[in-house]
Amino acid sequence: MKEFQTSQIRNVIFGGHGGTGKTTLVEALLFNLKEISRMGNVEQGSTVSDYNDDEINRQISLNTTLAHGVWRDHKLNIIDTPGYSDFFGEVVGGMRAADTAFVVVSAASGVEVGTEMVWREAVKNNVHRFILLNKLDRENIEFDSVIEGLVESFGHQVVLAQFPVETGPNFMQIIDLLRMKMLTFEKGGSGNYSEEAIPADLTEKAEEYQLKLIEAVAESDEALMEHYFEAGSLTEDEIRSGLKKAVNEDALFPIFCVSGTENIGVKRLLDVMVNFCASPGEHGPFNTDGDATVTCDSKEPFSMQVFKTLSEMHMGELSYFKVFSGQIKTGDDVLNTSSDQNERIGQLFILNGKNKKNVDVLNAGDIGAVVKLKNTHTSDTLAAKSKPVVFPKIDFPKPLIRSAINPKAKGDEEKISHGLHVLHEEDPTFFYHQDSELHQTIVSGQGELHLQIVLARLKQKFGVEVEEEKPRIPYRETIKKKASAQGKYKKQSGGRGQYGDCHLRLEPMPRGSEFEFLDEIVGGVIPGKFIPAVEKGVVEIMEKGVLAGYPVVDVRVAVFDGSYHNVDSSEMAFKVAASMGFKKAFADAKPVLLEPIYNIEVRVPDEYMGDVMGDISGRRGKIMGMDAEGRFQVINAKVPLGELYRYSTTLRSMTQGRGIHKRTFSHYEEVPSEAAAKIIEQAKKEKEEDD
Repeated sequence: MKEFQTSQIRNVIFGGHGGTGKTTLVEALLFNLKEISRMGNVEQGSTVSDYNDDEINRQISLNTTLAHGVWRDHKLNIIDTPGYSDFFGEVVGGMRAADTAFVVVSAASGVEVGTEMVWREAVKNNVHRFILLNKLDRENIEFDSVIEGLVESFGHQVVLAQFPVETGPNFMQIIDLLRMKMLTFEKGGSGNYSEEAIPADLTEKAEEYQLKLIEAVAESDEALMEHYFEAGSLTEDEIRSGLKKAVNEDALFPIFCVSGTENIGVKRLLDVMVNFCASPGEHGPFNTDGDATVTCDSKEPFSMQVFKTLSEMHMGELSYFKVFSGQIKTGDDVLNTSSDQNERIGQLFILNGKNKKNVDVLNAGDIGAVVKLKNTHTSDTLAAKSKPVVFPKIDFPKPLIRSAINPKAKGDEEKISHGLHVLHEEDPTFFYHQDSELHQTIVSGQGELHLQIVLARLKQKFGVEVEEEKPRIPYRETIKKKASAQGKYKKQSGGRGQYGDCHLRLEPMPRGSEFEFLDEIVGGVIPGKFIPAVEKGVVEIMEKGVLAGYPVVDVRVAVFDGSYHNVDSSEMAFKVAASMGFKKAFADAKPVLLEPIYNIEVRVPDEYMGDVMGDISGRRGKIMGMDAEGRFQVINAKVPLGELYRYSTTLRSMTQGRGIHKRTFSHYEEVPSEAAAKIIEQAKKEKEEDD
């Protein structure tokens, strides 16, 4: 492939709710770009984007896929992303490389939760937006209602650039308000179309919609608005240049009409990408973690960022990247400014799904892939040593679900640990850690399916199998009132004995205070050299717990009296005595269990609000408030972590896949006495079994 300059490049991302037809649309684009000779099919597992076995078997996209083609001497880099919310991290990564987002909306469903998620991510990344109304060939389309929903959700900057002559099985004609022509597409999926005059019965409607478009374009630019008032209209060229400027200033979000499966409206979309999408150089300077900004220009010092890492069986790690400035060539020596390590650039590729084409050089703004970078992972910046800039890390979603895993075969622990590490490098929304408190390996991610896929990859790539189990909850123990007790350890068994005696006072502290130790000994009743041993004994028993084996928190402990023996007293004796005294005082201080409470934000369509709120209440949750956002309700609540196991699956089932949530740790709170009694009883049983 020839070398493309920055001005000839368009980087577009396709995002939207699951099932809106993004992968099929990308397939139609590649067919029209002549990158493939026939359109593949998701159901048959023959598309360019969904080439992974898991994707083919499940018939959904799980990974961001890169594709490209040339249209009117411009290189179009196409980023296809999953719509399923478990894999939203793929969208987040892809947005870092995009300049324009085509937000795909099913005409049969309208705005969905996933639509809003993609929209918000585009706003966050300063990515310009178009709306693609797909599946207009479906029956029972309520076109006007869908448009109302889009305006309600995303504001009055949403404007029609096209509308269908007819929806349903007869969808094959589109009124294009930019050209003021009727586009008639051939049957059979060739993608070709002819332009005709708008029929008389649609002229009034087309003129009304075009007037709204012209007014919206004029309103987005003061000079254009003055000219519009003076002239009374805008020329086609003024509309086109005004629309491009408005889109690239996020002042307008035009709607275009397509059917990916029938290849209708797609070829016109290629013209839209060339004519109206910003080139990377028009996107403006990019911020770095320092004071420097980076201009997307091939003459500037080199910089790029890795936005996705794939681990391939026979090739090693494949890093997807965007060149933000300068140019990159095979064999270049560059600096990983995120880790301060040198890297040598190996073979460069451009991709269509899994198919790779070798290239020798990529200019500023372009997207490509490189293999076998030694010390570079997702989010890392590579740059010229002469200007070592660092781009901000990609803000991937935090985990929403946790599970515990055990190896199926003994001796696999090391392999599992290595495999989990590689899988985290490949997918930064997947996390794992060995929890020493809970004695479990905890894995966490975006949903049940996400964890299923990751653990299946662990088996495929590293040959190790694990079993899932319910993760334990990191409870805490504390007290509700002040209490004192004596701890006395006296042992005599011939020769030197052991003697330690201390009086401890325990009192509750505010939540989150952890621990405070006070030395209130006067008159030397306990020599100063033994006080650290008393504190050590207290700390050790607090770590082990008293009620149910969970750490004790938010307690102030004072040693205020005691005695010692000139010969038999030792650090060990005072440590044991402190532990005994703490246990006694703790039992008298109205001990309670604490549980972690999480803030959850649930976003659901109106019709599911009652069911979701009822379910939250059934999980001992407290509703903190609700907000209406367009056609969705956002419910804020506080829920115990113990009640959130596999909540994302329940929510998805309850809302037919249309509800999403996110959660963050809030605080610890007392466990209700009935529930606490069960937890303590269970802990005693487990201890007896272990003994």
